[in-house]
Amino acid sequence: MASPSVAVGAKLYCQNWIPDEAPKAVIILVHGYDEHSGRYAYFAEHCVNNGFAVHTLDHWGHGKSDGVHGFVPDFTVYHDGLDALLDQLPEDQRALPLILVGHSLGGLISASYLLENQSQFAAAVLSGPAIKATEEPSSFMKGLSRFLSNVAPKMGVLSLDATGVSRDPQVVADYLADPLVSGTKISARLAAEMMGYMEVVQNKADHIKLPMLLLHGEDDSLTAPEGSVFLHEHIGSDKKMLKIYPRLFHEIFNEPEKDAVLTDMTDWINRILAK
Repeated sequence: MASPSVAVGAKLYCQNWIPDEAPKAVIILVHGYDEHSGRYAYFAEHCVNNGFAVHTLDHWGHGKSDGVHGFVPDFTVYHDGLDALLDQLPEDQRALPLILVGHSLGGLISASYLLENQSQFAAAVLSGPAIKATEEPSSFMKGLSRFLSNVAPKMGVLSLDATGVSRDPQVVADYLADPLVSGTKISARLAAEMMGYMEVVQNKADHIKLPMLLLHGEDDSLTAPEGSVFLHEHIGSDKKMLKIYPRLFHEIFNEPEKDAVLTDMTDWINRILAK
């Protein structure tokens, strides 16, 4: 089904997976850069089998949604997408606990969204969140990024290395062959927006007080595990947990150990809901 984005009048592709029995909670899933919600069918199957409904969308400029690949006019377009997704939850699920789960860029979107909207959620899970760059940019690079964002906002400036997605070669092959994965470089505008929101989240991390689970692959070459460590040390929640998985790459939900990772996630959510 499609949902209008408040910010840009775009159509956003949304989908959901619902258990046969009444769900005990709702997972709001926020995917990463240059991917789409359809890559999370296995994730959703695990969650549904554990009694959770899953609702997700393709971000503006991603998958089956409208927008320009690799570019974003303003980072808040992603927040508008989450607003639209939440607005269309079925009536019978609106009173259920909501769990926000964000991966990679989706982790940054989720963390920044929580700064203004955490009261809507019972807990959050961030997987390989883009909170710190793998190589911290210098002041010169930050200035150059802001300059390019203004004068050449759609110019591609950063490519992602697909081999860093997973240690499973089939996952990498499927990612590269996926027609909904564009392979587009991150634009100057999106890079600048991401760096800006990384700083916002770092500076205001103590404002986040809801229960949070942070999961990261130790050998993640696309987002720095130090970002998850930073959030665990600085968020204001008294119910938080950090797990760094030895040897795992960026997409921990698509690694050979994915069943153990997903079980860690749903077990933690169940413990939070039981309290």
